Amino acid sequence: MEVNSRGFSNKALEDFDLIDQAVDQKDQQAYAALMKRYKKAVYFMILKMIRDADDAEDLTMEAFAKAFKNLHKFKKDYTFSTWLFRIATNNTIDFIRKKKLKTMSLNTTLSDDGGNSVTIDVEDDENNPQDEFIKSQRIEMVRVFVDKLPAKYRKLVELRYFQELSYDEIAQELDKPLGTVKAQLHRSRELLFEIASGKEKHI
Repeated sequence: MEVNSRGFSNKALEDFDLIDQAVDQKDQQAYAALMKRYKKAVYFMILKMIRDADDAEDLTMEAFAKAFKNLHKFKKDYTFSTWLFRIATNNTIDFIRKKKLKTMSLNTTLSDDGGNSVTIDVEDDENNPQDEFIKSQRIEMVRVFVDKLPAKYRKLVELRYFQELSYDEIAQELDKPLGTVKAQLHRSRELLFEIASGKEKHI
């Protein structure tokens, strides 16, 4: 597919090549390369929106999991970073609305990696019919990866993502120190990133 008519940057063109390798050749290193390029940028974008490092890590994992699951649907009409940031932003907005967090004004325009503007649109109504559908989609998307986790971490992630317990509540539920829960959830996310990158095929 010709993609040079829109004046994409070299980095954007490299992303397109990585996406082709990931989708057509099932190249797990291509997935890993895309994640390495944008994981930090996505994390800090989300962190600015919610001001919570633990939740930002969770939402970063969800954004990449959703993006990789739908990578075959990506069209080269715009950059991968724009598409990825929109996925991450929409997922975070869903989280914010659900938790009814008071954060920075969301009527802002962010710039993606290529300098393109990414507008954040938020509906005012607190509940809409799509909320439960969106939630069920997110759970289904994450469960695909969670089922591949070692049993040691699966319970932790299920409590965090599916039952939506806080870190303190998980510590009480499992009778573990809070620090242990946070450390193990951090490791769980690392494993989920690896699974989302396709590395589980080689475990």
